[in-house]
Amino acid sequence: MSLVLKHLKYVESHEWIRKEDDGTVTIGITDHAQDLLGDIVFVELPEIGTELAKDDQAGVVESVKAASDIYAPISGKVVAINENLEASPDLVNTSPYEEGWFFVLEPTNPSEMDKLLSAEVYEQEIA
Repeated sequence: MSLVLKHLKYVESHEWIRKEDDGTVTIGITDHAQDLLGDIVFVELPEIGTELAKDDQAGVVESVKAASDIYAPISGKVVAINENLEASPDLVNTSPYEEGWFFVLEPTNPSEMDKLLSAEVYEQEIA
């Protein structure tokens, strides 16, 4: 059974999103997604300053099994990326919700968060 954290929001394409105290949001892929992908060997992240619209491709995650696109769950400007993934992409496998996050957005339309999946709905989606 995949770990689904109750305080996060989710997208059907298996990204998670966490609202931070400063109003930004941190984004990564779910435990379920990393499990399906297998051993992650490379992560391509967006550049800081990139403006992303909801559902825009934001990067790529490659594993020994497949490559998969990463999408922006909401619109916003990239204000940080997880540079640790360059040297250690396997952090996504070992710690998808903490050390293996991908990027941080400054939302341009925070109300888009209201349309994301709750943990309970996401758990039903992957069951």
